[in-house]
Amino acid sequence: MKVIAFNGSPRKEWNTALLLKSALEGAASRGAEVELVHLYDLNYKGCTSCFACKLKGGKSYGRCAMRDELTPFLRKIETADGILLGSPVYLGSATGAMRSLLERLVFPFYTYTDPLISLYPGKTRLGILYALGAPEAMAVQRGWDRSLSEAGAFMERVLGPVETLLVYDTLQFDDYSKYVAPRFDPEAKLKRRKEIFPQDLRKAYELGARLVPQKGAAH
Repeated sequence: MKVIAFNGSPRKEWNTALLLKSALEGAASRGAEVELVHLYDLNYKGCTSCFACKLKGGKSYGRCAMRDELTPFLRKIETADGILLGSPVYLGSATGAMRSLLERLVFPFYTYTDPLISLYPGKTRLGILYALGAPEAMAVQRGWDRSLSEAGAFMERVLGPVETLLVYDTLQFDDYSKYVAPRFDPEAKLKRRKEIFPQDLRKAYELGARLVPQKGAAH
C-alpha cells in the first residue's frame, strides 16, 4: 500500500502540513508506505488548455502532455493506493498551487461524454483536508463549505471515493500583535489551538487510517 500526500500550503510546519502529517501517521499505522510532497517546492503550472489529453489518437490521450517538475508526481499518483490533498482556504477555495495540481491531475482523465466516462486507471481513495482561518458559521454563511465539498464530489466522479475534512477557525499567526487583524480574538484563537486543534489532528489521523483497507477488506 502506498499513500502520497500533497501539501498545497506554502508553510511546511503549520495547520495544513500538520494535518497531512497526522493523516499520514494514520495511514502508516495500517502498514502503508507514505510520502509527503510540498507543492510550493515544485516549479510547475496549471492546465494550459493544449487539449493534447483529448486529441483522438494523440500520444498524450488521457494524460497531461506538459513536462515539468509536477510530471513525475502525476505518474506516482496513478500507482498510489491513497491520495491525501491538503490546502488552506484562500478566497473561499484551495490555493493556486493545489488548484494547478488538480487541473493537471483531473482534467486529462475527464471526458466530454454523457454520462461521464473516466479514463483514470482503477479507483484510488482520496482524503481532502482544508484548513480555514474562518469560523464554521462564517464558512457556511458564505457557502465555502458547500463549494469545497462540491469540488470533492467532482473528483470522486473521476478518480475514486473521497472523504473531506474541513478544519475551521485555525491559527493564522503565532503572534497576532504583529499583524493588522482586529477581526480575530487572539486569546480565543490560541485557546482553540490548544483545545480543539488536537481533536482536528486526531480526525485527520483517523481519516488517513481509513484510506488503508484493513486486511481482508475490499479496496
